[in-house]
Amino acid sequence: MKSVTQISGKAIPFGAKNIDTDIIIPAKWLKTISRSGLGKGAFETIRADEDNVFDDPRYKGAPILIAGDNFGCGSSREHAAWAMADLGIAAVIAPSYSDIFSGNAFKNGLLAIELPQEAIDRLMEVAADASEDDEPISIDLESQTVTTVFQDRFHFEMDAFRKNCLLEGQDEIGLTLASGDAIAVHEEKLAASQPWLVPASL
Repeated sequence: MKSVTQISGKAIPFGAKNIDTDIIIPAKWLKTISRSGLGKGAFETIRADEDNVFDDPRYKGAPILIAGDNFGCGSSREHAAWAMADLGIAAVIAPSYSDIFSGNAFKNGLLAIELPQEAIDRLMEVAADASEDDEPISIDLESQTVTTVFQDRFHFEMDAFRKNCLLEGQDEIGLTLASGDAIAVHEEKLAASQPWLVPASL
């Protein structure tokens, strides 16, 4: 997993509430186990409208999505986080998330930031009014702040464990592998003291 420190750029002023994972990535896309290519199906039903915000040239390449309350509700599909990452989104800013989506986002290096609705409204305004060459919104994970080119500054809370993992680019597998020596020592002690627990060699 890549480390996350700062994310700056355009933001997609989406703002819709109660966006479930079926809207983020429809069920017909779940047949694949690959993370690549899912961006094509991300928000498919919304993007069927020619005037949708996701395909607006003004927000092309935007790494930030500004969403509404209860983002990522519905089923537990991890494909939702994969699809958003494949679409180029590195961070979501919303008032709240479903717990499962928040966990899946973290495990896939997608920053899920919670800010009050007043801050969301302001960021929506800044994102919508940005010119094509602007990078209007910046996120700094170390200081846990979201700032704008207009000197707005919003502080967000972040679980210390998740923050450290994101800063260091460590997922749960990486953390386990980092303890490889300690695990090996434990397995040796276990084999010596309780050999009946050790599977027979093939």
